[in-house]
Parts: sequence; structure tokens; C-alpha cells
Amino acid sequence: MISQSSRHCTVELQALPSRIGQVRRIVSAQLRYWHLDPLIDQAALGVTELLTNVHRHAEPDKMCVVDIELLSDRLTVSVHDHDPRIPAAPAVPDGDLFATSGRGLSLIAAVSDQWGVHPRGETGKTVWFTLAAPPAEADAPPPPEQAAPAHEPYEVHEVHEVHEPLAAPASAG
Repeated sequence: MISQSSRHCTVELQALPSRIGQVRRIVSAQLRYWHLDPLIDQAALGVTELLTNVHRHAEPDKMCVVDIELLSDRLTVSVHDHDPRIPAAPAVPDGDLFATSGRGLSLIAAVSDQWGVHPRGETGKTVWFTLAAPPAEADAPPPPEQAAPAHEPYEVHEVHEVHEPLAAPASAG
């Protein structure tokens, strides 16, 4: 199911590998529609990593909801799943440089402005990240008239484990 208002888009899905690619394309198309082309690569990478985590780790099922919302100058991408377990904060990679798993949240921390987890008790959790939206272009069409949302707007009641991006290592030389 896909629903959207003028600056909010929701996709409900089962996090299977075939669906992850479809959602990545939906997010990319939505950001193009909102004239946020500079954010497509970061948002697509982030949503792919979050959905892959649901696919690999979430219990009791793989059902989840992806929300993307543009508020003012900030894009928020979030994934809510039914598993109440909170993911561990990413460690600075000092292990196997060629590891093929275990880096999802580190990648999100590296490409986003902020990220975090909202525990939802027995109903699961929401893992989110934000990206700074570029200034609106003068020739971009105005946003459509704001319709009354069919759902409650995304509100942050509590923030748990908010993480700033990892600092890039200083280059020697």
C-alpha cells in the first residue's frame, strides 16, 4: 500500500529482497517529484540499509512501514517494524575492511545528518534518519495545496539514541 499527501509518502510492505529494490525506486521517484534530486542517492542507500536490517533481523515478521516526509528544510526517512529489539549503535569499523554485513547503521550515520531509534514498546520500533534538504529552486513549481492528511502527522514524542554522523578519518599526508 502506498499513500501520500503533498510532502509525505508512506509505503507498507514485507521486507523481502525483491520489495527492497521496489521501495528504493519509489523513494527515488518521490524525491524527484519533490525536486530533491541531490538527496536521492543518500536516501536510497539509507532506506535500503534499514529495510535490509528488517529482512535480516526483525521478528516475529518482516512487515514494516517506510515513511518519507519533507518538513521545512529537513527530509526524514523512517522504517517501523514489529520487532521491539533496539539495534546496537554502530561501532567505528576497525575489523574486517572487506566485511559484507554489519555496516548498515554505520553507513546511515555516515551519509545522514542525524539518525536514531524510537522504541514503540510491544509494537516494535522506528529507525529513522534525516537529510538536509537543498534550498528550493526559484523555478520549481509551488507545492500542491495542502489537503487535510488522512493520518496523523509524524510527531516526535521522545528521542532515544540520537546519533550524529561519524567523523571522517583524517587523511595522512
